[in-house]
Amino acid sequence: MPKLSVIVPFYNVRPYVPDALRSLRANARDDFEFILVDDCSTDGTADLLARAERELPGAVLVGHEKNGGLATARNTGIDRARGEYLTFLDGDDWLAPGHYARLVSAIEKLDCDFVRTDHVQCTARARTVHRVPHGRRNVALNPRDAILPSHRTTSVDYAYAWAGIYHRRLVERGVLHFTDGLRTAEDRPWIWKLHREAESFAVTGLLGVFYRRGVSSSLTQIGDARQLDFIRAFDQVIEETARDADAATLLPKAVRTYCAIISHHLGTIERFEPPVARQLKAMSTAALRRMPQDVLDDALGSMDTERAGRLRRLRRRPVPAAEVAA
Repeated sequence: MPKLSVIVPFYNVRPYVPDALRSLRANARDDFEFILVDDCSTDGTADLLARAERELPGAVLVGHEKNGGLATARNTGIDRARGEYLTFLDGDDWLAPGHYARLVSAIEKLDCDFVRTDHVQCTARARTVHRVPHGRRNVALNPRDAILPSHRTTSVDYAYAWAGIYHRRLVERGVLHFTDGLRTAEDRPWIWKLHREAESFAVTGLLGVFYRRGVSSSLTQIGDARQLDFIRAFDQVIEETARDADAATLLPKAVRTYCAIISHHLGTIERFEPPVARQLKAMSTAALRRMPQDVLDDALGSMDTERAGRLRRLRRRPVPAAEVAA
């Protein structure tokens, strides 16, 4: 059994593949495997990965015949992984040399289900450190206790799968897989499930992942209908949290976060294509009406005037059924 499986999905990121592969080589170890998942790229990415399979120690190349999106590609990697521990990297990001050895050492020392780490965000030449929003570090804790409070940014809002390492037992318990087919916000139901169902976690200050922002091919930069999958993602968060034994305590956080994300998208609606913008409004209205209304009232009451007003107006908006399903 390898000590670590690193799952790296790629889709049409050819300009960035060499950086990712060089950084994996600088992290290679005899007991590490790198599962390179080509999600049906059409820009020459697949050729670079085929070469990497021959030249990168520990590389395993898996190809999709049909593009399935990031969540599905990660699941393909999870299913192929053999490691005692698993982690993720996106194909347009890169790593500091030796980061994975330090990451494995951290989880073995802390002896917990998963460990979360800080990261460096890279926008053009700017570098910014982003930290896990959790105060206690280098000690194993109950992840359920890191979900609240509702009105503050917490560990479930730091939804980066690649900012951490995960024990294989989470795969065996059915906790680590993503929701197949989600094109965006795929980390959100996943991070909530981790915090509700895992037994232990820790936060450490390791800085080794360099997260590239502003990539033109990234869905965060594209205003098409795939962006609307955030609604399906957060509907799942609400539905699963509502079934939890601590639903009365946890739902206010889930609802308030959902509201904040809807408000964010509405505040930048000009980046969407006009038909998608109309669909965003309709689907967001329907989502607000699906939420537990008493919890929603409390959430809106706790938000600032601008965001609460935007959501209250949306909540009152008449929406034809055909518009929601468009």
